[in-house]
Amino acid sequence: MKRRSVLLGSGLALTAPLLSSTPSSAATSRLTNTAHLDFLRDSVTPPAQAGHTTYRSSSGLGVLWTYAEPNADGTYRRIGGGPYDAATDTYGQGAFNSDDIARAAVVYIRHWKQTGSAASRTAAYELLRGLTYFQTLSSGYFVLWMQPDGTFNVSPEPVELPDPSDSGPSYWLARAIWALGEGYAAFRTADKGFATFLKERLDLALGALDLSEYGRWQIIDGVRVPAWLVVDGADASAEAVLGLAAYVSAGGPSSARRVLRQLSEGIAALSDGSAREWPFGAVLPWALSRSDWHAWASQMPAALARAGQVLGSEHFVRPAVTDSAVFTPWLLTSGGPDNGRLPARIDKNQIAYGVDSRIQSLIAVAGATGRTGFRQLAGIVAAWYFGANAAGAAAYDPATGRTVDGIAADGTVNRNAGAESTIHGLLSMLVLDAQPDVAAQARQGNIVARVGSTTVEAESARLAGGAAVVTPPSPWTGESQYSGDKYVRMPAGATARFTVPATAQPQLVLPVVDLRPGSAAVTRWTSSGRPLGDVRHGDVGAQGNSPAPGALLPVTLASELPSGRTELVATAAGGEAVVDAVILEPLVSRYTIGGGGHTTTVLRSAARTPQTVTVDGPATIESYDATGVRRARTTGSRALVLPGGFTIARR
Repeated sequence: MKRRSVLLGSGLALTAPLLSSTPSSAATSRLTNTAHLDFLRDSVTPPAQAGHTTYRSSSGLGVLWTYAEPNADGTYRRIGGGPYDAATDTYGQGAFNSDDIARAAVVYIRHWKQTGSAASRTAAYELLRGLTYFQTLSSGYFVLWMQPDGTFNVSPEPVELPDPSDSGPSYWLARAIWALGEGYAAFRTADKGFATFLKERLDLALGALDLSEYGRWQIIDGVRVPAWLVVDGADASAEAVLGLAAYVSAGGPSSARRVLRQLSEGIAALSDGSAREWPFGAVLPWALSRSDWHAWASQMPAALARAGQVLGSEHFVRPAVTDSAVFTPWLLTSGGPDNGRLPARIDKNQIAYGVDSRIQSLIAVAGATGRTGFRQLAGIVAAWYFGANAAGAAAYDPATGRTVDGIAADGTVNRNAGAESTIHGLLSMLVLDAQPDVAAQARQGNIVARVGSTTVEAESARLAGGAAVVTPPSPWTGESQYSGDKYVRMPAGATARFTVPATAQPQLVLPVVDLRPGSAAVTRWTSSGRPLGDVRHGDVGAQGNSPAPGALLPVTLASELPSGRTELVATAAGGEAVVDAVILEPLVSRYTIGGGGHTTTVLRSAARTPQTVTVDGPATIESYDATGVRRARTTGSRALVLPGGFTIARR
């Protein structure tokens, strides 16, 4: 259901027969409320379909409606995906999908285990029965879409990949493994017969992963990356790893342990960058691009942390720590968990799937390391649900259990409340209910200040010497995207003069350029006549299996832009250069949230040396290094920020 260029939960569905949900009046002190997810659940008795059975097939299957849109009176109606045909009662995609059914099962499993809820145990049981019906027994793969009457739509419109949807590895196969793994672990003592069935289906799904490519590496723009990940994705593979970790911990066979290790090795290999260089310590989600990061499905650190615990391997925990300690503070100070950094902030929409993925990762890494700074970061991220977002509005409602489908950078709120948003909102709330200190931090739901990345488009510069703005037929290159949908072509001798905002501290300068193998182009960057560094546009390896020639990447200049400078000049030499934008990073960036008379500030360092900055005081100040280890704890208004590390000041 999730593809690289298509976002689930975006409210694409059209209207259909009305079914209403109403707010629950039984609000409790717990944040987790399954009322809306319960409303999205349904039961269907499908016609016989070859190759598809489930546990106790004679009774109806637990399924889940994909989308929910508001009615004028505040209630909601359940709908499917794609255009609705009333004459046939079908959708272009379908009413129910295995992707969401799998993740909803995880919600109910965790809620049952956390609270003892008999209703959630039953819901998990029914959804797991429904999920396994989607599995094609001859292959182990899963169909994605089902119509309201229970018939499959294996080739929906728009087309999903793979097509038909049960013809190869997929995101929905990975998420099914996640649910089956957690389901087996939960039911193995509660219902041994059902657990045995789940084990059989999980082993069938693991066989469908086909890791015969394990150990083979491919080249992507000169970089060696794994060729055995699920759909070439660390993101998809991570969600399978979550299920595998649960399965192995619950006594799963050595074959499952082997797959867990192999997928984790591939995920860990996509860790890259540093505090000063893209992607700033992140584990990248897609093996075929060095430029693409997205918040949705970014549970790579969570998966590595859990794999490291289960397998007893520090090798897997280390990249998860770097993602949490170096990348996540950069993400918070530079705008938050966006749908697309490609590498500039191309898609600034933010959804629960992205927010939850960051929270789950931080909590998992905190659990694997015992480093409490990650818990504080998780609370800061979770404040998004309570108003620390572009809209300044609550994204989750504890009284109904609804989470909005998204918030745009301009503050527009998508008030739809589909399955994906509901699921990940509830997964986050389960974390907060289990960890009151994190929940208390999250309740500071106002953004007070943010000082971080600035992006200046190349087309805004004053161009001379033949430099020209180019609007490509599509801004998407196949592996990345031009910021502002344009770029600047600079022949030798051309100049581009940028006016950038003045700041009170030095900044890193990262031109976003199109690197091409064999290019002789060089851009020389100066400010008020002072050299800042050169970018060699041929400094990239062979294309290999990359979907597009060259790589659109930020390149950090050797010298920093001094404080107060507003002029930046690029001069091309040696050949034609392509410049998309310039990203400016302050040496110390900050993000402050507030609420209830308190504020919390996270400071992030891109400096090579320790920095001391002023914060509103008196504050409790904790300074962490680039591995998340706390190195100092003080009170006052002077905060120490360690190189590549982060500091949290609470007042």
